[in-house]
Amino acid sequence: MLNPGEKAPDFSLYDQDKKKIGLRDFIGKQEVVLYFYPKDDTPGCTKEACGFRDSINAFKKKDAVVLGVSNDDQVSHQKFANKYELPFPLLSDVDKKVAEAYGVYKEKSMYGKKYMGIERTTFVIGKDGKVKKIFPKVKVDGHVEEVLQALES
Repeated sequence: MLNPGEKAPDFSLYDQDKKKIGLRDFIGKQEVVLYFYPKDDTPGCTKEACGFRDSINAFKKKDAVVLGVSNDDQVSHQKFANKYELPFPLLSDVDKKVAEAYGVYKEKSMYGKKYMGIERTTFVIGKDGKVKKIFPKVKVDGHVEEVLQALES
């Protein structure tokens, strides 16, 4: 797992519109809210995405970009983004390399079964490319407000 103050791992992934987006695109320009979520169009992930959507202007005012990342493919991301009118990129990390680099691809447990998946985590990355704040094991309720507050510090 990364720690605040460390350089955020660079990445280059395709979004729902087949546009390649990398962390380096924002260094020196904007802060980055990089949120990892388990699966498109599931209750918690939808609530989280819609929370970011509903507050997108507040993020823009703080000169921050929101990027969602999951292991879903571009087609799944496109359906999810269109269904909920998500105004930010959803990055497709199908090979799980970015989730692994950020330390969020972990063993999880549901109904007694163990499996590997993304642990819902948000990173705030400063304009200098360093991790400012990490929100591990995110609880969706109130999360967007916490992230907005972290951008002020």
